[in-house]
Amino acid sequence: MATTAALAQTASEREACEADYKKFCSGVQQGGGRVIKCLSDHMSELTPECQKVVKANTPG
Repeated sequence: MATTAALAQTASEREACEADYKKFCSGVQQGGGRVIKCLSDHMSELTPECQKVVKANTPG
């Protein structure tokens, strides 16, 4: 689960977004904020738990 580790800092955050990451962003290359950007692009489709993680980890 190294890819979602780039997204979230804690195990609970990674777990919250694991299914959404696999569903929407599994082909996204790590680094440069690409994973969080991909998840942000699918915000309305994410689980509520993952939405919280994405919002907390989105700059600005």
